[in-house]
Amino acid sequence: MTMKKILSSTYKLVALVILIPLMAFAAVHLLENKYVALPVMNSAGDLYNPSYTFVNQHNQVRSFSHWKNKVLVAGYFFTACPVICPKMINNLKTVASTFKNDSTVQLLSFTVDPKHDLPTKLLAYSTTMQADYARWDFLTGDKAVLYRLARKQFFITATDGDGGPQDFIHSDRLVLIDPKHRIRGYYDGTSQQEVQQLINDIKKLKNEN
Repeated sequence: MTMKKILSSTYKLVALVILIPLMAFAAVHLLENKYVALPVMNSAGDLYNPSYTFVNQHNQVRSFSHWKNKVLVAGYFFTACPVICPKMINNLKTVASTFKNDSTVQLLSFTVDPKHDLPTKLLAYSTTMQADYARWDFLTGDKAVLYRLARKQFFITATDGDGGPQDFIHSDRLVLIDPKHRIRGYYDGTSQQEVQQLINDIKKLKNEN
């Protein structure tokens, strides 16, 4: 066997040694992303409680019965937030765009400042941010109810409070909730990488159902 053939065989062997594990890893990763079920982190409880009633940017009354049997992505923001909220909303626009033709996915952005974030302000803000309204509600309502939802149903903050005048919460967490009102994931809304993971997990959740 000539030296040229020996080198060629060696290169092929090295290539196989490198490529086979990479291909196996890619296959496992693909299967996990598509078929392995997401963990159930918690129950969001009784979201159909009549007290959980809100008003969206179009001045329409909304409750969780309007989003029945949908995959929900929920988060909190306020229109006067200078840095974190715009970054979260921009990342959520990627989610909205990905599922723009999917009526089973709904985005919910609740304000933590309902005193100032009236429906007209939510509409102006969402318009400025070029948010797609088709699958996205910007919501205001009673402060105590909004805060109880964040603390007792979504578990996005560990702080105590009663939603009174001095109570204020803010979180960059996005919550993924399945149609059975189970929490299936938390994500940093300011991170493009984690929001992409959120998109992947929504697809996985839909495949699960």
